[in-house]
Amino acid sequence: MVNPLHFDLQSLRVFALVAEHGSLTKAAEHGQLTLSAVSKRIAELESVTGSALFVRHARGVELTPAGRALLDHAAKVIEQVNRMAHEMSDYVAGVRGHIHVWTNTSAIVQFLPADLAAFLTDNPGIKVSLEERLSHEIVDALASGKADLGVFADNVPAPGIERRQYRRDELVLLVPRTHRFAAHDSIRFADTLDEDYVGLSDGSSLLARMTDAAFAVERSLKLRIQVSNFDGVSRMIEAGLGIGILPRDAVTGERAARLGVVKLEDAWATRTLWVGVKAGTVLTTDIAKLFDFMSAR
Repeated sequence: MVNPLHFDLQSLRVFALVAEHGSLTKAAEHGQLTLSAVSKRIAELESVTGSALFVRHARGVELTPAGRALLDHAAKVIEQVNRMAHEMSDYVAGVRGHIHVWTNTSAIVQFLPADLAAFLTDNPGIKVSLEERLSHEIVDALASGKADLGVFADNVPAPGIERRQYRRDELVLLVPRTHRFAAHDSIRFADTLDEDYVGLSDGSSLLARMTDAAFAVERSLKLRIQVSNFDGVSRMIEAGLGIGILPRDAVTGERAARLGVVKLEDAWATRTLWVGVKAGTVLTTDIAKLFDFMSAR
């Protein structure tokens, strides 16, 4: 049995550097260490684990199976220690609590800025770190503890997550101003499927919603271009490269004036955005306060 007390944080950091660069020499350079110090740290780790962590060859080093397993754990340990140090620094600076929130693009573009501003105005001692991610990544982060609170789409399975309704939004069809659909007040999604579409990247819950809706009417989505964000979708449509679907409140101002915005008649075009935490978790007062605040919007 390997004794967990024998692991040294600095040795794990050096080990991760060697794994990243595939070379003890390069790891020494990037870590501002001597080569002998790096070699000693790796030797100590191999002694603690009782396993060879690298295979040495003329071009550098490669991880062994034991090394790959250790790297996975080392990365998590280093991340958690860095997070701990960051949060403790917040307390020194007078911040009472630190909440890690992961959210999808729809919430960031439409609702979160104003909601978080209102919450933080009333709770100046709380700090919120915000990460924009895909909905399925958010659910995974909640389950693993990487995120304290998450906002995600309603078509993503969320086992083990306590969720509440955060907001509802409406999806609309966007077309170039000169497109024949621009004259419509509303349209069925099925009637648009002969057109080329501009869509979000694979993994997006919105793209999955559109693909599933096409499948439900025994059709397929003709994706001409895929981009990573709402702004990219709007720009491609404006350039005449296809049509697309986005939340209504994500297309405003000058951009909306340059596009045709058409109501979708389909029931699935009205979505729920969930706010969630890991089920069964005893929430801190600050996380519980934000959870209650967002679910009351």
